[in-house]
Amino acid sequence: MTLRHIQIFRAVCENGCNSTRAAETMHMTQPAVSLAIKDLEQYYGVKLFERIGGRLSITEAGQRFWEYSTHISSLFDEMEKEIRDWDYFGVLRVGASITIGSQFLPNYVKAFYSRYPGTRIKVTVAPSGQLEEKLLSNELDVALIEGLAHHPSLSCEEYMEDQLVVICPADGEFQAGQKLTAEQFKNQKFLLREHGSGTREVFERVIEEANFSVSPEWEAVSTTALVNAVINGLGIAVLPYRMVSGVIRKGLVVPVTVEGLTFRRRFHIVKHKSKFLTSSAKDFLDLCRNYEADYPLPKYSGLY
Repeated sequence: MTLRHIQIFRAVCENGCNSTRAAETMHMTQPAVSLAIKDLEQYYGVKLFERIGGRLSITEAGQRFWEYSTHISSLFDEMEKEIRDWDYFGVLRVGASITIGSQFLPNYVKAFYSRYPGTRIKVTVAPSGQLEEKLLSNELDVALIEGLAHHPSLSCEEYMEDQLVVICPADGEFQAGQKLTAEQFKNQKFLLREHGSGTREVFERVIEEANFSVSPEWEAVSTTALVNAVINGLGIAVLPYRMVSGVIRKGLVVPVTVEGLTFRRRFHIVKHKSKFLTSSAKDFLDLCRNYEADYPLPKYSGLY
């Protein structure tokens, strides 16, 4: 018994138990249709049709077989569609570092779902170092990170630029927009993101190029914790502008600049060099690359 037998049986049923019309719809001869039905009846040892008054009539066993054949055909059609279109029905595993995962990735995923509603994206938001490990162990297909990938087996493509900003307590010694000297900056209490984060990496690269280092008072994976510490006058922080623009607009903290220092970074698409990307994965990355051109930038008021 084959799927072809089931299709022929259904054709007979759907054509009023008329084997001649079924043969026409299946592009077969009428004897070939009759032979297929005979094969089924011999295989299962039951009569699926009986001839009464010169006409075929489905039996009770045939009716039950019709129910099963309909279900089997439906499952087969579903399998055909899903496997043939697997690129757009399979799971895409995307990693994102903290800033990208909290501020950008939700918008990327929403836009992608609107284009390809049958897709499913499984997201992991974690520090860049952890994402690299997951890419190397094939737990992720791609990752969007701040800063650069460090392992030689990973490819790293720049896709967007971001600006960090120095924020100070609103009731502290500095005014919004004030330019600090490098000496003033060095003498502050620093509240910084943890080692391994893209934000911390940019900060350390910039001050290393300026030939000085700092010892932070606070280290945290949470931007909210750092901002609240700044609001309470415990020090200054260097954080992504997009993540703190809301508290700046509310006057809870003030942004300042530092003479000779520019905290700018680039976001990168990272994948294993040997990783095969499906069509849906490639389309998702194209959306990320072109998001700012194709969609309005979101305005953020919350912290993460």
